[in-house]
Amino acid sequence: MTRMRPTRTRTTRTAVVAGAVGALVLTGAGTASAETEVAEPSTFTSAFTAMATPDMVVDTDGVPTPGEPGASGSFMYRINSDLEIICYDITLDGVTPPYQSPAKTSTHIHEAARGQSGPPRIALPDPQDDGTGKLVSSGCLQGPFTTGLAPEGTDTGEGFSLAEIEADPAAFFTDNHTAAFPSGAVRGQLTQVPVEGIDTGAGGTAGDGPSGAPLAALGGSLALAGAAALGLRRRALRS
Repeated sequence: MTRMRPTRTRTTRTAVVAGAVGALVLTGAGTASAETEVAEPSTFTSAFTAMATPDMVVDTDGVPTPGEPGASGSFMYRINSDLEIICYDITLDGVTPPYQSPAKTSTHIHEAARGQSGPPRIALPDPQDDGTGKLVSSGCLQGPFTTGLAPEGTDTGEGFSLAEIEADPAAFFTDNHTAAFPSGAVRGQLTQVPVEGIDTGAGGTAGDGPSGAPLAALGGSLALAGAAALGLRRRALRS
């Protein structure tokens, strides 16, 4: 079983930050990250996926605001919460740059339930064209995390711990923002998947870590499909 840690209450701060983010003037997001880029760890404590679509996007008031028609995103996250390391494998299909966000990048993990708006807790490097028309990015970051957004003088990533995702993954979503779709081109809620059997791209599998919770029927099918696609893509890159 995945080791859980208490999630800190952020209700008031989330509402205030979300409103403040909506008032910010959008500017071109940078590509640099203050987080430390690190090698992939040998084990993970949890894994999550999100199949992001434009119909899931809402604005800062929680009003449905569809993203880019026909676009989709596959987000795979593997976490070692003991080391505060998150590894990401992201593929965007049909998303049209340029990226744009008031945060330091345009690809994020936000804290908010389905259909709600919330502040980013992690800013991830934006996917780049791989030569096939798809936008991809992969790597590992180690906290402490920052987002570049501090509407109340405190960065929205400050004090955030990856254990909070493990404790309540449904309270987090991931997305990508562009100039044409500033509220989000695609968005998807995180769903936990088993760590065992996921190809890490590091000469083995992530089977040394504990497994995730059982998947719901539909969400589980999509999540496992995303994990399988990740494994195939990593094997192709190594061949």
